[in-house]
Amino acid sequence: MQKRNGGIEGANVAAEPVAAVMTAAEIAGGTMPAMERARAVMRLLRSPEGCPWDREQSFDSIKRHTLEEVYEVFDAIERRSWGELRDELGDLLLQVLFYAQMAEEAGHFDLDDVAEALNAKLVRRHPHVFGVTVATDATAVLRSWEQIKREEKRVAGTQAGVLEDVPRTMPAVMEAAKLGGRAAKVGFDWPEAEGLLAKMEEELAEVRAEMAAGSRTRLEEEMGDVLFTAVNLARHLKVDAEGALRAANAKFRRRFRAMEMQVGGRAAMEALDAAAWDRLWGTAKALEETGQG
Repeated sequence: MQKRNGGIEGANVAAEPVAAVMTAAEIAGGTMPAMERARAVMRLLRSPEGCPWDREQSFDSIKRHTLEEVYEVFDAIERRSWGELRDELGDLLLQVLFYAQMAEEAGHFDLDDVAEALNAKLVRRHPHVFGVTVATDATAVLRSWEQIKREEKRVAGTQAGVLEDVPRTMPAVMEAAKLGGRAAKVGFDWPEAEGLLAKMEEELAEVRAEMAAGSRTRLEEEMGDVLFTAVNLARHLKVDAEGALRAANAKFRRRFRAMEMQVGGRAAMEALDAAAWDRLWGTAKALEETGQG
């Protein structure tokens, strides 16, 4: 297949015809492997005989769905819902099939190219498995992976700044952890967690000062510094900040629901004062800690 040079929206270079589209009857009655069937289904959906909605989609229109599917995978894993995880992974695979099909139609690459690029990368970055390099533990593997990645960029002439390949569209907590981790790899980091704890106290003091001063812009900036420091403290302690915050969110959901059940619904809750809220929260917490929540 002829590939175009350039980006996803590349130049107007004629693409070779994509693979033949199977009919719905052929797909339904065939005995092809599951992945090939999925690929055939996507080709049909994007064809003139397929689905109007699927035909209208573009890289930009479906990218938000991709992010949603990733979070639904996370949620199924955290709840250990294996049946749901199977379905959510299928939904995530659908996104890959969608992008690959659109890229094939435009002449950029196809699903086979995606798989081959991945295979080559995995072999290249695991010399301790496919070569003669020795890696005795996971830390050594990660160190080797980063060295190989840097060499690949050097050879490709795409060596950029330390932080340049951290996506700016990542969720903020994940981005903060990634930025701190990348900076740490070149030595820009606190030597001990205690230093970050002191930095947290310093940032909180600055928040208090801005609360008193009344500047919303400065207050937002200082709150950002508190959050960034908290994420990097978690990284230093080898705690996944995103996972820890999601767990805290889930805990809050459980306890808040327990409070709702104690008082009988929203109307009763809106009539509570601060002392009543405090008692309800304490009860919900105690019930959960004793396994009764």
